[in-house]
Amino acid sequence: MDCIFCKIISGEIPAEKIYENGRVVVFLDIRPVNLGHALIVPREHHDIFLNTPLEAIDDIMRVAQKIASAIAEAVGADGFNLTLNNGAAAGQAIFHTHFHIIPRFMGDGLAHWPHKAYGSGEAGELAKKIRENLA
Repeated sequence: MDCIFCKIISGEIPAEKIYENGRVVVFLDIRPVNLGHALIVPREHHDIFLNTPLEAIDDIMRVAQKIASAIAEAVGADGFNLTLNNGAAAGQAIFHTHFHIIPRFMGDGLAHWPHKAYGSGEAGELAKKIRENLA
């Protein structure tokens, strides 16, 4: 397998690891949005979020809460974003499930995504379709 995150996890490629346990590894992003930007990855390779077992997601979320607090305190952040890009259309560049912890600072210049509005009755119709797909 030619996955850069698998190579970081195995130690084949160096990284600034800040936390690891038997199921999860956290390391600093080499191209941070803000200082302290870190990636949380499961040790097992899963290409996208939708193919990642719930046990692994649970492990990631437990670690994210702990690590986000430590990062925010270390860099003096006012908040943080916890994000996941799932699929190329969403900006996923490395196909090994991973979450980003991005420290945020008041006035850091990062823009949030633009918002759209639903047309008349559109939200209700869409909610119905989504509920049908849950069945």
